[in-house]
Amino acid sequence: MKQTVKTCEYVSPKHPDKMCDIIADSILDAYLTKDKEMRVAVEVMGGHGLITINGEVTSRANINHKEIVERVVGKGYKIIVNIAKQSPFIARGVDIGGAGDQGIMTGYACADTSNLLPLEYELARNLCMAIYKKFPYDGKTQVTISGTKILAVVASFQNTKNSELEKLVRKIISAEEYFVNPGGEWTMGGFDADSGLSGRKLVIDNYGPEVAIGGGSFSGKDSTKVDRSGAYIARRIAVDYLKMRNAREVKTKIAYALGKPEPLMAHVCIDGKEEEIRGYDLSPRGIAKFLRLRRPIYAETAKWGHFGRGFSWR
Repeated sequence: MKQTVKTCEYVSPKHPDKMCDIIADSILDAYLTKDKEMRVAVEVMGGHGLITINGEVTSRANINHKEIVERVVGKGYKIIVNIAKQSPFIARGVDIGGAGDQGIMTGYACADTSNLLPLEYELARNLCMAIYKKFPYDGKTQVTISGTKILAVVASFQNTKNSELEKLVRKIISAEEYFVNPGGEWTMGGFDADSGLSGRKLVIDNYGPEVAIGGGSFSGKDSTKVDRSGAYIARRIAVDYLKMRNAREVKTKIAYALGKPEPLMAHVCIDGKEEEIRGYDLSPRGIAKFLRLRRPIYAETAKWGHFGRGFSWR
């Protein structure tokens, strides 16, 4: 039988989009440290000397946004902060324990790797992490596979010599073809070379391009936003069912309405057979309690993906 060809990419924490994610989640962590009941939904855009923080925060705490930004990306940026309180029309539903937005969240787990993630995803992420240890700069990797055979590897990293980078890549991963800095060596990266936006790397924040995602971003959002908490519990449920049923592949799907605590839909598909999810409190408050989401843990999630890294949602 012909094998399906699959490709996945990954980016380092110094990629402009990822730096924006890390800033957004560092802001969330700062509020959580001082106020467990805060509401945070912030977006970050950065590039070419300017960083903009925009969104909604309702909290008893005051934090120093400039200090947080400089801790993540250093000094020398003009920083614009434009934050308002959460809309009262959204808050009235959240106040009674309802979801902070409508949306569909998906979860996934498979038996292809020890982290229960797709093989092409794990290969691209592991390669990116390994290169970043030696070259902690802006960079990207990409891996193409057919079955378990690695067909092609792409690695583009700032401040690297082609010969040195290729030697490292070949040592880490065996492939039929290698494309190392295919556009040539480069020394300008990060916010100096390109603009970034939080929530733009949704596919690598989830499971790679072979797995459907709900569409909502994670970074900069507290657990009342089911874009994040719903996706986290969907992953946990997928992992739990995979292990309980000794399955090869599990997909979950949960849908919410703004202001309503209980989901409108909660289904799990186990090796192609669908059934309702049972045995979990899927309200935002229930999810936050079960997964311990009211902790300042989020800047770490923004760096190397949200799943398969030992978090409470797995």
